[in-house]
Amino acid sequence: MAAIDLAQRRAAVDRFDPDPERSFTLPADYYFDPAIFEREKDAIFYRNWLYMGHAEQVAKPGDYITGRVLDQNIFIVRGKDNALRAFYNVCQHRAHELLEGSGHVKVITCPYHAWTYELDGDLRSARGSEKVANFEPAEFCLKPVQVETFMNFLFVNLDRDAPSLQCLADGLEAELRSFSPKADELTLAHRYQREVKANWKNVVENFSECYHCPISHPDFAANLVQMPSYRIETHAIYHSHRSRGTASGESSYDYDSKVSAHGEEFGGWLLWPNWSIEVFPGGYLNIFHNDPVAPEITLQTVEWYFFHKEPNEEERAVIDCLDEVRLEDIPIVESVQRGYHSHGYKQGRLVVDARRDENSEHAVHHFQTLVRKALGA
Repeated sequence: MAAIDLAQRRAAVDRFDPDPERSFTLPADYYFDPAIFEREKDAIFYRNWLYMGHAEQVAKPGDYITGRVLDQNIFIVRGKDNALRAFYNVCQHRAHELLEGSGHVKVITCPYHAWTYELDGDLRSARGSEKVANFEPAEFCLKPVQVETFMNFLFVNLDRDAPSLQCLADGLEAELRSFSPKADELTLAHRYQREVKANWKNVVENFSECYHCPISHPDFAANLVQMPSYRIETHAIYHSHRSRGTASGESSYDYDSKVSAHGEEFGGWLLWPNWSIEVFPGGYLNIFHNDPVAPEITLQTVEWYFFHKEPNEEERAVIDCLDEVRLEDIPIVESVQRGYHSHGYKQGRLVVDARRDENSEHAVHHFQTLVRKALGA
């Protein structure tokens, strides 16, 4: 019966429109259909720049971190020549994973049969291979992955031919640095993860509009930002949120020239497909990252970067306040996820007008357009 219902939905007219002011949302099955999720792996996650960590985690030669792009295990390591490199985290002998977590190594040694690799990925030794006919060490080097540093944040791309992140997201770094001019001095001070029972696109779209803010986040809308000043602008592969804060400008925070030219303005950005960053008065950063685990499960990672390892009292209050906002969002997106399965829903209508004001969902349309383009819709 479920298969018939899904087929009937797909047979209906798709009313998504290139014009955001005329468009309906993506069809509901985009958010739970395993076949669409499988297409997204190759079309989106194996072909775009994805967040892995921070450069301070691989500061010295031999430092490494591991991460995943869905079912693909990756590691980033700083070489003896001080260059950053990324590789698939798999031994070229019998496919055992090479490294776990993060740490420091002089050489990379497989725990299974002790094949060893240099930090540049070259095969260093393979026990007994000297007795193997026609064994060519050069054929068994680690397989590289593109890696790029963006404002000290580390991104990888499994597509070896993909343009650089700086090229694709032209203008984003300048915007971020105008809000956080001393971003290079920031350090990771707080991190947590939680599982959300919702499709990754559902979670990203929740971040992409503030139409829901006065209803779902009344304290945020009333006390942290000025909603009439809230604006969202879309660019090639990112969009930006900006709003004046409600504070008078007087703060106990020791700005020490760290405050940006934007003063008490809040800024937030979504970088396609699933990385968000927010800058708060004082120049410190919040990373908000949503990794798909399954068609209806997302792993949400939140990181805070300050000018010191231990958040002070005021910074801790900001962390707690924004965590409350994140927690308010979870039941919303999980309710939406359940609603996508309703026989009474196929597509909704996006609220977009010419002013693109605080109630507009044009950035949701922009994100959904990128999804459709990637999937060849």
